Amino acid sequence: MAKGSEVDAWFAGKPAEPILRRVRDVILKADPRMTEYLKYGTVQFAYDGDFANFVQHGKATVSLMLNRGARIPGSFPHLEGGGPSARFMRFADIKEVNQRAAELTKIAVAWCELSAPRPRGASRRSRGERTSDGS
Repeated sequence: MAKGSEVDAWFAGKPAEPILRRVRDVILKADPRMTEYLKYGTVQFAYDGDFANFVQHGKATVSLMLNRGARIPGSFPHLEGGGPSARFMRFADIKEVNQRAAELTKIAVAWCELSAPRPRGASRRSRGERTSDGS
């Protein structure tokens, strides 16, 4: 995914610029379907709908809000939140981003798989998941 100059300019001078950029790199490298653009004054990552964006981006740490994170299948130990929709992943520094990069990659891929168009009549079951009748 080519990075847009508008998005690049958004990062400039932010207190957590290196951390923000590293999170961005992880998300965009996770799946080629993922895109980015500016929306509501922040960077929005998307595939077939908004996936995640940076919130409270004027701080020295990074908070990534997964807009509909509760819908993403799987167990992700660093996702925070218990409400019906949004989830958050927070990063104190680049070391933490690197430690959680594999998990964030899995989350981004899971979003793309969840949102991917399915052939008519196809189930949204995860690959390898069995139905109640064992099929």
